[in-house]
Amino acid sequence: QAQGVESGGGLVQAGGSLRLSCAASGRTFSTYAMGWFRQAPGKEREFVAGISRSGGSTYYADSVKGRFTISRDNARNTVHLQMNSLKPEDTAVYYCNAVDLLTYYAVYDHWGQGTQVTVSS
Repeated sequence: QAQGVESGGGLVQAGGSLRLSCAASGRTFSTYAMGWFRQAPGKEREFVAGISRSGGSTYYADSVKGRFTISRDNARNTVHLQMNSLKPEDTAVYYCNAVDLLTYYAVYDHWGQGTQVTVSS
């Protein structure tokens, strides 16, 4: 079973913005911190951003600090990733999953289809 259903990706010019959304199961969303991961061609999937269960703490990979903002709406079981100042190196398929914020590892080994983000120069 997929841990989230991602949407909001697309093609954007460098410097532009996108807002990704993830709908997770109520059980998953209410139990765990949530995070975004991405995988570029030829690369391993990497942690991008995480948010604690309450939404009070956020965490970001160094590569996206200052540009991306993660948020969650616990009442709607959704998590978002606002991506600004996009760079070509941000091009990847983006996934959401529950995350262990001690290790930045995904909780589940089952992934959804993700949403493609392509940034052109």
